[in-house]
Amino acid sequence: MTYANIKTDLPGPKSKVIMDKMERFVAEAKVKKSLVPSIIKEANGAVIRDIDDNTFIDLAGGVGSLNVGHSNPLVVDQIIETSKKYTHTDFTVIPYEPYIDLAEKLCTKAPGTFHKKACFLNSGAEAVESAVKIARKYTGKKAVICFEGAFHGRTYMALTLTSKVRPYKAEMGPFASDVYRIPYPYTYRWPGHPNEEEVCDIAIEQLKNVFEYRVAAEETAAVIIEPIQGEAGFIVPPIGYLNRVQQLCKDLGILFIVDEVQTGFGRTGRFFASEHFGLEPDLITVGKSIAAGLPLSGVIGKAEIMDAAGDGAIGGTFVGNPVACSAGLAVLEAYDKLDLGHRANEIGGKIRATFEAISEKSSLVGEIRGVGAMVAIELVNDHSTREPATEQTTRIIQECVQRGVILFKAGIYGNVLRFLCPLVITNEQLDEALSIITEVIESVETVKS
Repeated sequence: MTYANIKTDLPGPKSKVIMDKMERFVAEAKVKKSLVPSIIKEANGAVIRDIDDNTFIDLAGGVGSLNVGHSNPLVVDQIIETSKKYTHTDFTVIPYEPYIDLAEKLCTKAPGTFHKKACFLNSGAEAVESAVKIARKYTGKKAVICFEGAFHGRTYMALTLTSKVRPYKAEMGPFASDVYRIPYPYTYRWPGHPNEEEVCDIAIEQLKNVFEYRVAAEETAAVIIEPIQGEAGFIVPPIGYLNRVQQLCKDLGILFIVDEVQTGFGRTGRFFASEHFGLEPDLITVGKSIAAGLPLSGVIGKAEIMDAAGDGAIGGTFVGNPVACSAGLAVLEAYDKLDLGHRANEIGGKIRATFEAISEKSSLVGEIRGVGAMVAIELVNDHSTREPATEQTTRIIQECVQRGVILFKAGIYGNVLRFLCPLVITNEQLDEALSIITEVIESVETVKS
């Protein structure tokens, strides 16, 4: 059976009609961002069908929001059941069980033996904003340390913490004050190409130097970090780095916030990426796959820290919507029933093996990296200079879409292929997608030579 089946030019005639209307009425910021020139009709698991009956194998997964797959039956059933009873009350008006039950389950899953509490928001950016507010309120301090390459969202404080200027920050300032940025230990692109241990030592010294030259530790509320950077290209830090950052925070009385919006819910083979590194964050932000695409996010942390925000300081009209929380409970059920952590490791192994084989023939493959199913391939024009193959990356993604495989890019230079496929993707679907990607890379390589 073939899963990627493109029957028309893209966009197809039916999609073209709707997309013409989209051009007229939808803000250009959204129109220009669309990766696939089609209008979706339906989706199941890891396969999407458009209104012209073209089918695509989805390796983008709603940019990491669909770990349990499109239209997961457990999630859909729970959405229907809850929405038949009620769709909204605002939790501060009259509480509901799905919010409380989801908070309990996520607090149990989060690392750390200490008492934890949770609150829910609408988006990953809102979770980040709330985590910073909680940290400042608890510590009575103002400064926040973040990292080059970071992506934490596009609302005001989250955008300040986000690193990439274009397309996110240009002409959007001024930004929030008392935010200080340091290098993330991106070994592949570290100046001089030292080994991982050396990069780790240098990066830790740079963090320490912030408190000597830029802001006092006693004025710093928190360090916020992605355990594996997402938008920057799935950058995995050197062994021991995150532990040393956490210990330094502990020694200096600074809160350690780990942003697991993209890395959580089994993407890396463990429920939280923090588990791989033995971390016990003071606060964890979650989102994306928490509710299989419904708007929901959260902050989980030490009870005394979470309670410090006080009544009414963290919230909103729609945060922790009961239908979304019910979907979140179904996601947890699906995660356990389908053993998606184990499946993530199998998927990651297949992707790695494919690109290791490609790298033997293609000079474009610079580095293969990631953890579990959070795998990325950095493409370069020259292995010695590591010049980014940005143009080729764009061509590969566009050609894959034309052949029915939805693939997403990342990286500071837009030269990284990142895989965020639903963890319910079958071996047959993944093998077909990887075969198409292999053929496309070979064709781009031929054009390049």
